[in-house]
Amino acid sequence: MAKIVLFNKPFQVLCQFTDPEGRNTLAKFIRQPGLYAAGRLDYDSEGLLLLTDDGKLQQQVCDPKFKLEKTYWVQLEGAITDAAIDRLAKGVVLKDGMTRPAKCRRIEPSALWPRVPPIRQRQNDITGWIELKIREGRNRQVRRMTAAVGFPTLRLVRVAIGSWTLESLQPGQSRTEQVHLAATTDTPQKPQSRHPGSRPQNKKQRPGSRRR
Repeated sequence: MAKIVLFNKPFQVLCQFTDPEGRNTLAKFIRQPGLYAAGRLDYDSEGLLLLTDDGKLQQQVCDPKFKLEKTYWVQLEGAITDAAIDRLAKGVVLKDGMTRPAKCRRIEPSALWPRVPPIRQRQNDITGWIELKIREGRNRQVRRMTAAVGFPTLRLVRVAIGSWTLESLQPGQSRTEQVHLAATTDTPQKPQSRHPGSRPQNKKQRPGSRRR
């Protein structure tokens, strides 16, 4: 069994436990010793971050060969077009090469918490949301992808990694699970889960996954 902590990283928190510049880090929220972040999430991004005390599980989450799908909810500047969605899904040419095919669709994330501080937006500005699912993790990839198709990212929230989801976790909150390490290249199968911000119907039910 390995311990894994699911943490809802707030905006402008570093995915590390110390910072010489005095910025907010994981140490402000995570008190359990011996944990290491399994993957990264940008300082100005929000949402699901996994931490574990097991090196093998950390490798399964981080290593590209395991191809864990990561799900993002992205607020964009402007009303995204069908053509731009199609380009994101097929792959976008970035400075470090072509991105892999992805899944992309428009959404209305009604259960999402307000960001603190809120995004800078004029009253009449048009924005829209997409759900983007990718299986790679280049530096600031989602932001670069949306900018490449003409719709810069205003807000970026990761809501799922493989079968792990935020469920009802609010910013700064975490929950701990014990998981069996899979002999295969994917994470354990779990029961259904809910959108971020929703309340569990049964508190005893273990967190799980549902394709959105």
